Amino acid sequence: MKKSLIALTVLGAIAGAAQAQSSVTIYGTVDAGVTYSNNNVPANNANDGRLGGSKFGVGSGNIDTSRIGFKGVEDLGGGLKALFQLEAGFNTDTGGFEQDKSLFNRKSVVGLGGNFGSVLLGRQSDVLDDYGHQYTSVKDFGNFVGSPHVGDRLEGSRTQNSIRYNSPSFSGVTASAIYGFGEEAGANSNGQAFGGGVAYDNGPLGAYLGYYQSKAGKNSADTAPLFQLNPVAEGDTMNKTFSLGASYQAGPARLYGNWSRINVPEQYKQNIFELGTDYALTAPLHLLASVQHTQYSLDGNTEGNSSKPQVTQVNLGVDYYLSKRTDLYTLASYAKGKNGAPVGDYSAPAVQNDAGKSNQAAVAIGIRHKF
Repeated sequence: MKKSLIALTVLGAIAGAAQAQSSVTIYGTVDAGVTYSNNNVPANNANDGRLGGSKFGVGSGNIDTSRIGFKGVEDLGGGLKALFQLEAGFNTDTGGFEQDKSLFNRKSVVGLGGNFGSVLLGRQSDVLDDYGHQYTSVKDFGNFVGSPHVGDRLEGSRTQNSIRYNSPSFSGVTASAIYGFGEEAGANSNGQAFGGGVAYDNGPLGAYLGYYQSKAGKNSADTAPLFQLNPVAEGDTMNKTFSLGASYQAGPARLYGNWSRINVPEQYKQNIFELGTDYALTAPLHLLASVQHTQYSLDGNTEGNSSKPQVTQVNLGVDYYLSKRTDLYTLASYAKGKNGAPVGDYSAPAVQNDAGKSNQAAVAIGIRHKF
C-alpha cells in the first residue's frame, strides 16, 4: 500500500512538472462598431454623375482586426523552447473569415526560441507591421489609417513561406530579419521577399528603422503595389519600402512621428509623413489625434511637377477604457486627395471628380474586447 502511494506521488509530481514545462494560450480580440462614411464609389463601381454614396453599417475591426489565436511553448531543456502560434482573423459583423478564406490568415508559425532569440517559419508579419502597431497611428486608429499607410506595410502585412529571426533585447535594442521564399520551380526569385529592422524601446523613448523588398509572384496579395501604371511580370521588383519613426512618452502624452519612402520601380515613388499623439486625460480616458500626408511621384514625372498626386488625412478619436481588456471608442477621419491620388477609408474607395480630386469622411463608434 505504501509503495503504491509512493508510486502515485512520484507519477503525479512528474506529470505536474511536465505540465508546467509546456503551455497553450487561447487569446483574441473582438472589435465592432457602427460606422459611417461618405462619397463612396457605388457598389456597381459605376461613378454615374461622379456622385458618391453614403454608407452606414456595422463595421468589424475598426481599431484592431477581430481575431482568435492559439500560442504555445514547450520547454525543451537547456534554455531551448519550442514555439508555435496560429491566428485567424474574422469579421465580427458577419462571422466570416477576414480575407482570402484561409483559416490562419494572420499567422501560422512554428519554431525555436532561447537565449539567442527566436527563429520562426510559416506565414507571419514582417518587421514593418510590428513597428507600425508600436510606434505609429496604427496603434490608435487601426484601419482608419489603412489608406494613408497602405503603401508602407505598417498597417498589417504578412509574408508567406517565410523564415524570420528575432533577436533578444540588448538594453532595449532588438533586431529582426525575414525572408520569404518564392517557391516557383525554375524561377526562385518570383514572389521572393526580404526585410529587416532595428528598434529601441527603453523608458519613455521608442524608435525604429526598417526595410522591406518584394518581387512579383503568384502571391499577389503579398507583393502587389498600390496601383499599377505599367505592365508587370513575375520576378519584377514590386516594392522597396524604407521606414523610420519614433515615439516619446511625455507625462500623460505619447507623441510620435514617422516617415516612409516607397519605391515601386517603373510605377511610382511615395513619401508618407505622419505626426500624432495619444493624450491620457485621465487614466481610462484617452484623446487621440494624428495627421498623415502622402506624396506620389509617378513614373516619368520630374521633380517639382505640379501634377503629383497628394493625399492629406486628419484623424481624431476618444478611447475610454472600462477595464484593461474592454474599451469604448469614437473615431473620425477626413481625407482629401488631388491630382488623381487614391483616397478611401477602411471600407471603400472615394469617388474622384473630373479634376482628379476626391475627399471622404468616416466616423465609427464601437467597442473592443481582448481576451
